[in-house]
Amino acid sequence: MDRVPTAPDTSGTLPVPGARLYHEVRGEGPLMVLVGSPMSAVSFEPLAALLAADHTVLTTDPRGIGRSPLDDPEQDSGPDLRADDLARLITHLDRGPATVLGSSGGAVTALALAQNRPDLVDTVVAHEPPLEELLEDRDELHAQTEKMIAVYRSGDVVGAWRLFMSVSDIPVPDTALQEMFGGDRDPQQVADERRFFEHELRPTTHWSPDLDALRAARTRVVVGIGEDSAGQLCDRTSRALATGLDTEPVLFPGDHTGFVERAEDFEPRLREVLGRA
Repeated sequence: MDRVPTAPDTSGTLPVPGARLYHEVRGEGPLMVLVGSPMSAVSFEPLAALLAADHTVLTTDPRGIGRSPLDDPEQDSGPDLRADDLARLITHLDRGPATVLGSSGGAVTALALAQNRPDLVDTVVAHEPPLEELLEDRDELHAQTEKMIAVYRSGDVVGAWRLFMSVSDIPVPDTALQEMFGGDRDPQQVADERRFFEHELRPTTHWSPDLDALRAARTRVVVGIGEDSAGQLCDRTSRALATGLDTEPVLFPGDHTGFVERAEDFEPRLREVLGRA
């Protein structure tokens, strides 16, 4: 398959309380929102371009990430606040209700949106949300989160990522960690990383979904897991969410970031799950 051009049809910045949200829009058709945390719109470009063949696809840089500056750079960014941002973007486009694919922290954002504004979202695909509150070892996991934040603040960036990967049960060779997070790096990458460790990681992993509200809402919730993520932390949290919602998880190509590395495989599976092949 030829790669579809990834340039957005339009882009803009929406003022919201405390921030200005950069967002991009591609295509025409039913509204599809692709959201991460801390991943920016850039991470979703390949998938967005494929879906834009018959959808209006909205991507965004979450508040404080990339091109979405904050009035207060030290403001924490929890799922409910990010969900309010999404609600404002969807309302601004006036093309809802939307289907929302959220991955990682973005999946937690999407679940918060389904809880708080079910009128704006008809389907949520929650791909590997790190919902540690649903696990029996949540206290130990939270303690490890505090440790990795402290290690990061000490200046040991590679050490913080080493601990993050270990807790996430994602095997990454130390040489790869050094290549990715050591030495000279892009200033925006460093700024986004700081925001993640100091202002997003804790409120995201401490958020607990209202399972009763999600079961009762009109919004359909699909729990997605990467087929290569077996045994990883987000495999465990996703399965716990599926159990809490009395549903079966759905497997997608790839691992935690399969929507990036395997977008051309991920897209038809997503269409199949949504019934829009």
